[in-house]
Amino acid sequence: MPPSALIFDLDGTLVHSLPGIAGSLNRSLAEFGLPAHSLEAVRGFIGDGARVLAARALRVDADEDLISRLEQAFKADYSETWPAETAPYDGIIEMLEELVDRRLPLAVLSNKPHAFTTAMVEAIFPGIPFAAVLGQRAGVPHKPDPAGVLEIARRLGVEVDRCWMIGDSTMDVATARNSGARAVAVAWGYHDRLALMAAGPDVLLETPSAVLPGS
Repeated sequence: MPPSALIFDLDGTLVHSLPGIAGSLNRSLAEFGLPAHSLEAVRGFIGDGARVLAARALRVDADEDLISRLEQAFKADYSETWPAETAPYDGIIEMLEELVDRRLPLAVLSNKPHAFTTAMVEAIFPGIPFAAVLGQRAGVPHKPDPAGVLEIARRLGVEVDRCWMIGDSTMDVATARNSGARAVAVAWGYHDRLALMAAGPDVLLETPSAVLPGS
């Protein structure tokens, strides 16, 4: 059955943003005299929002005040530097343009802070008319909670079981399962492939062009 709407994760799905996130995090850690992390280590920190990113980057017994200060330092740096270190994956823009031509409603659901999510989508995909773009917002449960998918389905006026939740992480698969959407995993992102398969997505896609229904 073809989808009525496609909901995309952002980091690791539409855009390659890991270098920018790692750079901002490591510069922020340096402000506090703390050691940097490798790109591969930061890969394992992302996906749950800026505060969890900060907490994972610190020692296990870090207090809440230090976590908050590192989170704010990261956000301040990232707001200035992400445009130079973030780009769409090859084939993503062409895939989105084809979906627009097919008149399929598109949305973005990310655990990145909402302000960064909307700014990034507007800057990188200015010609794509996303019907909804939601990042992490205060007071709203984030993925894998189904709230975001359900809100998008309501906004678009479609049944949630006719939505595809498309992402590169086990969290995106869990979000789809929790909401009743179809779980579409992508292999080009940041998550471990074996763990992604073990999460049980409905399908695992190898390339952006494979997202196109009927391809």
